[in-house]
Amino acid sequence: MFRPTIHALRVVPRLSTRGLSTSAVRAAEDRPGPALSQTNRAEHTLRRFWKHAHVKEEPEGFHVTLDKRALKSPAGTKLIFPKDKRLLATLIANEWENQDKVLKQHALPLTSLASRAVDGFGAPGSPTREGVIDALMEYLDTDTIAFPGDAPAALVRLQKEHWDPLIQWLKDKYGVTLGQTTGFGLPKHSEGAAEKLRKVLEGMDSWQLAAFERTVYATKSFVVALAFVEGRISAHEAALAAQVEVAAQIEQWGEVEDTHDVDYQDIRRSLGTVAALLAKV
Repeated sequence: MFRPTIHALRVVPRLSTRGLSTSAVRAAEDRPGPALSQTNRAEHTLRRFWKHAHVKEEPEGFHVTLDKRALKSPAGTKLIFPKDKRLLATLIANEWENQDKVLKQHALPLTSLASRAVDGFGAPGSPTREGVIDALMEYLDTDTIAFPGDAPAALVRLQKEHWDPLIQWLKDKYGVTLGQTTGFGLPKHSEGAAEKLRKVLEGMDSWQLAAFERTVYATKSFVVALAFVEGRISAHEAALAAQVEVAAQIEQWGEVEDTHDVDYQDIRRSLGTVAALLAKV
């Protein structure tokens, strides 16, 4: 039996183009030549004013510049990347280098994710950070893998292949037994499960928590996201675990063109940005 998850329609928080371009708009207005028109501002668009994006190394880490201007978050915070995130800074510079005449928000996924980490999760114990953790904890009770199906055979096989190892990993590493149910009620996890896993989230740095948030929204699974962020599984394995039901449907009924194939690439693109954010190189 195939069932949509409760959070299937949640929307991933996205970086608004207007917020992202706050510093860029100011810089454009300071430059000679055409500036942003009021119409363009209303439409949340920004025309490219920079010639080249670069990565600059400073004592505190790396940052991206548009010509000589530092790239900033929507809140106006200079985006500084730790010394072990040169790759992330390089990829973000590449996002901006590849923009055409008009800024395209969907082509800046890493910039969006990095800004989320800096603006949303920079201060431990902040209301924003605690509120996000509260929201993410809700996924523990509605986790996709907590609601296995008992038919068809392809679904049962794929669940065992992709979900069972993660359930065992969660038990071995955190002492948490994930409850499962085939009914409409919420699963019953082992005693203290929520408290133990909340402490894990509270112990994450801003980059890890931003990565975890995006992965939860992409996979609809607390456990898959945690395993991915902790390095237990790869982005590809996380995508397979998140799409078990879809894969079973394809095996039984075939692939729907422009639907299944698009979803296949979309989740891997989303998880790819998370992998880049987490990479230490």
